Amino acid sequence: ARRKDARKASVTTAPGLAGISRLRKIELQTVLMTILFAGVAFVVLTPMWQILTQSFQVSKPGEAARWGLEGWRAVFTETALQKAAWNTLTLSVVRQLFALTGAIFIAWLLARTDVPGRKIFEFVFWLAFFLPALTITLSWILVLDPQFGLLNQALRGFKEGNGPFNIYSFAGIVWVHVMGTSLAVQVMILTPAFRNMNSAFEEASRISGASTMGTMVRIFIPLMMPVIVSVLMLSFLRSLEAFEIEQILGTPIGLYVFSTWIYDTLYQHIPRYDAVSALAIVMILLCTGLIFIQRRVVGKRQYTTVTGQFVSNPIRLGKWRIPTAVFLGLMCFIIIGVPMVFSVMGTFMKLFGFFIQDPWTLKQWETALKDRLLARAIGNTIVLAVSTAIVAVLIHSLIAYVIVRTRYAARSALDFLTWMPFTIPGIILSLGLLTMFLQPQFRPLYGTMPTLVIALVISGMPFAVQIMKSNLMQLSKDLEEASFVSGGNWFHTYRRVVLPLISPTLVVIAVISFISAARNISQV
Repeated sequence: ARRKDARKASVTTAPGLAGISRLRKIELQTVLMTILFAGVAFVVLTPMWQILTQSFQVSKPGEAARWGLEGWRAVFTETALQKAAWNTLTLSVVRQLFALTGAIFIAWLLARTDVPGRKIFEFVFWLAFFLPALTITLSWILVLDPQFGLLNQALRGFKEGNGPFNIYSFAGIVWVHVMGTSLAVQVMILTPAFRNMNSAFEEASRISGASTMGTMVRIFIPLMMPVIVSVLMLSFLRSLEAFEIEQILGTPIGLYVFSTWIYDTLYQHIPRYDAVSALAIVMILLCTGLIFIQRRVVGKRQYTTVTGQFVSNPIRLGKWRIPTAVFLGLMCFIIIGVPMVFSVMGTFMKLFGFFIQDPWTLKQWETALKDRLLARAIGNTIVLAVSTAIVAVLIHSLIAYVIVRTRYAARSALDFLTWMPFTIPGIILSLGLLTMFLQPQFRPLYGTMPTLVIALVISGMPFAVQIMKSNLMQLSKDLEEASFVSGGNWFHTYRRVVLPLISPTLVVIAVISFISAARNISQV
């Protein structure tokens, strides 16, 4: 009887112990996710709070604190700022219209068709992203300068006067942006996501009588909407703070945008930190509205394309294979060939941009190679870029996984917070972070490599998290549930199931984080 009672007691208490164990596990996960949420909220909201308080601080540098609304008054009354706002908006819209349309088409060709050499073409687009915006801009100046550009000189027969093309114009800025940076990075992001599209959907559409273009418009693009909208939003928000190209090509003709206006305002004899900070708050509010629109467009629809029955059969182009390959080859030549050739050519010129008699020299190379600071700068750049890429992949993929794959109560708020760094111009975000790191509790970090890594990880958070989210939304939960049913724990499932499927996206994020850190000007 005692043995029977003991067995009954064990049967009744064992489930209770198992329930307690599960409860403790859930509580531990919730605590860890809350710590992650608190950390993201702190590093994102603290600089924004510093910017907000600075917008009401009207005293000059070195004077006692004095509060007022002069900065806000300047935002809504100065004609120069209003013109800069209009130029920023129009440049961003036109730039994204051309870049996203071309990127969707090219990424579709590389990921979904049998175009010859598609892996080589994809690698070239990756290579194009390695070129800094400054180098690309200077290269196109050598080609399209109205008076000294080689193409303009060739078209007018090397006579005096200006040629038909002018790089110092609205169209010139759009051209350099699209062909220099926007198109390449969007193709890099979209191609791995497009490759995860189950071709069974497209085959079913064609069997039903739809054309290739009809299938793309009615099946492919709706299923790829999360990543397309994310790329559009990220690119548009990033274009609002574009600086180098506008500074070089727009300033000579009096075309100012938000970033160049902020730069000139900060580097006046008496910097106007209040006006700059007030403008940053206005941009944050406008960009926040765009974020809400993006979340409304994507909504809570299902976009799963990778399941246990995943099929990937490329679309056959037939007679269009060779013309398509020629088109991609021409695009690669414009995007990477022209900047590479003319950037190297510029390093051997005695006077950059002027093809005078006997224009070539090795003096610039000799000066650079003899500079002791160059090797030190290269070493610091590599350490900074590698550290940023590693931390970005680890932290940002974890944040995206919490948002998409867990039932954490604050995941929507966490998702919203990850967008916020892109709503702040880079130079203003740096000012907010500088103020934060000058606080007594963080002052030991000021001026160190970890400070730069933290700043770069924060600035790259929207891009990495949103792209990672879009790819996780494509993965069916059935794949992970099958692993759990087979006895695998979370780590085993993530390592053997999820990680192989998202590894192309992680590589893209790591490469873009590395290059962005290496050529970043605003934060560094």
